[in-house]
Amino acid sequence: MAELKCGVENCSYNQENYCCKGDIMVGGTHACDCDGTCCESFSQRRDDAYVSSLEHPCRTISIDCEAEKCVYNSNYKCHAEHVDIRGCGACDCRQTQCATFREA
Repeated sequence: MAELKCGVENCSYNQENYCCKGDIMVGGTHACDCDGTCCESFSQRRDDAYVSSLEHPCRTISIDCEAEKCVYNSNYKCHAEHVDIRGCGACDCRQTQCATFREA
């Protein structure tokens, strides 16, 4: 499992720059760089929504990965030690990215 830092502040799973979801999916089957990837697990936080006190942010998380050309992807699992997900002001998953992506 990777240590995940999430910079997508308006994601409903983001709490203190960590993810409360437990696992995420990084998309970008044909990605050649970070811009070709996205966090498919992104869910935009609504103004009236809140993060449940029962949900706890995790430093480490299981990451499934569709980015076939990423050096960290092995059998659709991310094996990077640290992963940064970015997407300031994202409204949907296509406005997020895996900043850790490195082409193999």
